[in-house]
Amino acid sequence: MEYLFTYGTLQDEQVQQYIFNRTLFGKRDFLPGFKRMENAVYGRYPLVLQTHDPADYVEGKVYELTEPELKKADVYETAAYKRMKMPLRSGVSAWVYVENSH
Repeated sequence: MEYLFTYGTLQDEQVQQYIFNRTLFGKRDFLPGFKRMENAVYGRYPLVLQTHDPADYVEGKVYELTEPELKKADVYETAAYKRMKMPLRSGVSAWVYVENSH
């Protein structure tokens, strides 16, 4: 199993049903050293930006996914995002979708 930290539409149960054909059970967690920007992608979707400032953090949910489910999430997130593995406040190392600047 892999962990995925979410801070936007992937927390929506309808979106989860559409992508994974199931509702995910998530736990609240925090992504330190990042800030959330609203409407940053396509003028509609949020994005997290790394600040490296320990005082900054983003609240979200972390979910357990299979490798095939992560690939489905990659397709959903489009090339606007890239997936990076980052440590969460809980100590879990999770994948996070960040800006794909390439």
